[in-house]
Amino acid sequence: MKKIIYCLILIGCFTSNLYAQKLTTASYNIRYDNKSDVAAGNGWGKRLPVIADLIRFNDFEIFGAQEVLHNQLNDLLTELPGYESIGVGRDDGKEKGEYAPIFFKKERLNVIQSGHFWLSSITDRPNKGWDAVLPRICTWGRFQDKTSKLKFWFFNLHLDHVGVKAREESARLVLRKIKEMCKNEPVILTGDFNVDQTHENYEILNASGLLRDAYEIAKVRYATNGTFNAFNPNLKTESRIDHIFITKDLKVERYGILTDTYRSEINNSSTIKSANFPKEVSLQEYQSRLPSDHFPVKVELIYKK
Repeated sequence: MKKIIYCLILIGCFTSNLYAQKLTTASYNIRYDNKSDVAAGNGWGKRLPVIADLIRFNDFEIFGAQEVLHNQLNDLLTELPGYESIGVGRDDGKEKGEYAPIFFKKERLNVIQSGHFWLSSITDRPNKGWDAVLPRICTWGRFQDKTSKLKFWFFNLHLDHVGVKAREESARLVLRKIKEMCKNEPVILTGDFNVDQTHENYEILNASGLLRDAYEIAKVRYATNGTFNAFNPNLKTESRIDHIFITKDLKVERYGILTDTYRSEINNSSTIKSANFPKEVSLQEYQSRLPSDHFPVKVELIYKK
């Protein structure tokens, strides 16, 4: 009898592992590569290794990024050899302009289908939608977990920072696309939405009955700041403008806003020693910096067949 019970427990554990799977995902606006940031000490060359280390350490298995220029896409793929990406430049549908790419671990996930559409009434070619000041694009992929064989969809976007009508219509467009394309399979939507959790445009998605903000339903939440920082580590906000939305068949184990910093040298900086710590220890004055003007959002999900 004991052997039978033991076998049933083993079978139950195997079945649970087969049909339930953890997935670590994220949304990260990495800030586009530009000369003014270089002059301010926040150039892409300095930030790249920090961002790559952050992604590796936090073990993002699939994530959406925003403001990614073609050279930055190549740099990230070089620094992260275990990853592949899907997506195109928004200005020409090839390599020009910012991407909203989806990066994923190629050992973990297969791409079944992928594509993109412009956030506009004209979705199949580069253009500006409604009152947007820039072309905006949404990248999507249908993925399969290589171990569990479970399938899910992933959408990633960056809504316009000026066009109020464009943000509203873009949110409605994405909802329509998800309903048309994804049927009853799980969906993850990441992005820089340029509206926080108090805005009515946020509610178009969060109160849609289709998607929920992962922040709202996380079992464990770590969010000591909002998601925009303006490259200033001394600022604080309650506003979250970078979001991860999910369908109801996904469960949120953990949600976090990662407020990592790094240090850059200061000319003629002083050395600090003290009797309060061992004599071989010394502290050097450095400047605290942020790897992007946005903090990444990390979410650990459980999804079931």
